[in-house]
Amino acid sequence: MSAPHSDPKIVGEGDVGDYRDHISTVDERGKRIWIYPKKPVGRFYNARSIVSWLLLAFMFGGPFLKIGGHPLLLLDFLGRRFYIFGVAYWPQDLYLFGLTLITFIVFLILFTAVFGRIFCGWACPQTIFMEMVFRKIEYIIEGDARSQKKLNESPWTGKKIFKKSLKVIIFYSLSWIIGNVLLAYIIGTDKLFDIITSSPSDHFGGFMAMVIFSFLFFGTYLWFREQVCTLVCPYGRLQGVLLDQNSIVVHYDFLRGDPRGKGKRKEGSNLGDCIDCNLCVEVCPTGIDIRNGTQLECVNCTACMDACDSIMTKIDKPKGLVRYSSHNGIVDKNSKIMNWRIAGYSIILTLLISLMVFLISTRIPIETTILRTPGMLYQEINDNYIRNLYNIKVVNKTYHDKSIRLEVSEPKNVILTLVSDLIIPSDDLGQSVFFVDIPRDQLRIQKNKVKIDVYSGDELLESVETSFIAPTSRE
Repeated sequence: MSAPHSDPKIVGEGDVGDYRDHISTVDERGKRIWIYPKKPVGRFYNARSIVSWLLLAFMFGGPFLKIGGHPLLLLDFLGRRFYIFGVAYWPQDLYLFGLTLITFIVFLILFTAVFGRIFCGWACPQTIFMEMVFRKIEYIIEGDARSQKKLNESPWTGKKIFKKSLKVIIFYSLSWIIGNVLLAYIIGTDKLFDIITSSPSDHFGGFMAMVIFSFLFFGTYLWFREQVCTLVCPYGRLQGVLLDQNSIVVHYDFLRGDPRGKGKRKEGSNLGDCIDCNLCVEVCPTGIDIRNGTQLECVNCTACMDACDSIMTKIDKPKGLVRYSSHNGIVDKNSKIMNWRIAGYSIILTLLISLMVFLISTRIPIETTILRTPGMLYQEINDNYIRNLYNIKVVNKTYHDKSIRLEVSEPKNVILTLVSDLIIPSDDLGQSVFFVDIPRDQLRIQKNKVKIDVYSGDELLESVETSFIAPTSRE
């Protein structure tokens, strides 16, 4: 993690150096300091708004989008069904989830090592909902930062009650919608509509989950806010071990900006470009001073960049006093990103992605499980055959109905009798039982191997080996 420059001539007199000993939202007595961020304006804020609307449209539309009649994304843990981009995954594919999780963690490490917390500022759901939805509504109802602070400190008048009540109603309504949408990703839209349109007593578990989701989001965006990023989210703590002096983060150019000071820059003045207007602090949603350097609370939201650029324009100075850069990019004008650590992460990530692509592309679309029926030994059929009873489960991971037939390839001269036809609907599970009769004279040992071929039409899907129990000797 890059620290502020140690040279007092560069840092300036305003840096007391204790900003890392406490967070900006808690005072010396441990009491919370409420943050009133000024509404940012600028090109980065506009770009983030566009990105956020695209991501919000994807999130709210995700449960209703279907590919081949199946959800785009569904994580049904209770029903043990999972859909990712329309592809069905069953519990038998759990290894793919584990590999996907490991791949995501490695990607997160690599991305953070190179670009810091840019994900937090541009794509994190917490930031998008807080800054691009709820905060904007708050600006509309209560005004900008000073108006909000003045309203909170004023006595309870009719006007204040109306504004606060309106905000609470809108915040909870949005939280209820968000909670329901996220619940739809877990139980599916059909079950969600059943819960919404039925009596709560008919779906008490789902109803309570919906209420909990709603109040969780409501409390987060009405009261907890930036504390999620500074106190709860572990991602900020990872910066200390993932960032180095080549990582690209929102950075203050202390060489150009310090020493800070107000007033016009006269010829021969030793003052830097920073006029110490404090606007970068006023717009920060976590209340930090970016001029102190990279800090745990910084979510790389670019609000300070827009604020500083607006001031630089007014005083006829170049933009970019606060910009995306690395510590070395500012000190040595060296923007080199690649090093041995980044190369190592990249190689590991490439190998993991390649392995995932291979496993997904070679995944068996029809998965069969054949087991001898528990508690059953064997039956003697006349004097010629020994019979075993089997259970079969067939998982159809495709989007087409499959008619399954079974043949015994080893040993020969075996009779297989399926009790009921195996016609498996698309993306479903089929079960049946069948008998296998083997001539007694072909059975030399008590436990024998049987190889059963599984066909769909004339296509051989897979071969399954199972055991066949026979008497040890003929009575």
